Amino acid sequence: MDGLSDFIRKARKLARLVSAPVYRRGLLHGVAAAVEHAAVVRAISPRTILDVGANRGQFSLLALREAPWASIYAFEPLLEAANCFDRLMGKFDQVKFFRTALACDRGVAKMHVSGSSDSSSLLEISSLQMRHFPGTEEVGTEEVPIGALSDFISSEKMVSPSLLKIDVQGGELGVLKSATALFPNLDWIYVEASFVQLYEGQPLADEVVAYLAEFGFAIQGVHNVSYAKSGKALQADFLFGRAAAAESEERGV
Repeated sequence: MDGLSDFIRKARKLARLVSAPVYRRGLLHGVAAAVEHAAVVRAISPRTILDVGANRGQFSLLALREAPWASIYAFEPLLEAANCFDRLMGKFDQVKFFRTALACDRGVAKMHVSGSSDSSSLLEISSLQMRHFPGTEEVGTEEVPIGALSDFISSEKMVSPSLLKIDVQGGELGVLKSATALFPNLDWIYVEASFVQLYEGQPLADEVVAYLAEFGFAIQGVHNVSYAKSGKALQADFLFGRAAAAESEERGV
């Protein structure tokens, strides 16, 4: 993306952010709502949202605007980001926050903290990530609590339509494997996955697709693709839904 295109994109996003009171509240806390996901949330109209990798509240803030009726369960392990989330979202009763990373393991894990906190990961940051996304190099580590998603929310609280959003910088399969007990009550999964290894040892998009296919989830859309200067796709947001439901919709059933 050239300088002019990037400027236009940022200007358009700012115009959207100042248009809504809840987004302006975010700006006062230094948080820009993730409006690039608005069309997806609006189309699903979820009543339950699991925001995994909530960071400072970018996606949860969007959800408050696009699905104000939804119960939001947000998960973020890093202390500084978690404190920002709490200051921003503390007044909203429909938001429940858990300061933890999610994976199959339980206990304490080491997070590799990035210069851009939303690029932090349980995996080491690769040279490829730093080359394509300057400013995301490791600046330290932080010990964080870790547990399975199914430890924090029961199936009974998963009111349909339900959406699991995952943005965890290489830890996608770990989160999904920790959530399999909830799959029967999940309608949609929206996950950022990579086509190249931006984090050491991370599973790539095809592995995420194959894993979810085992449980009857199929790709319903690919959004927000990031490209290298060479034109090669680096990562994207994948929307998964029940394959059988999608086939019925296509047939007009």
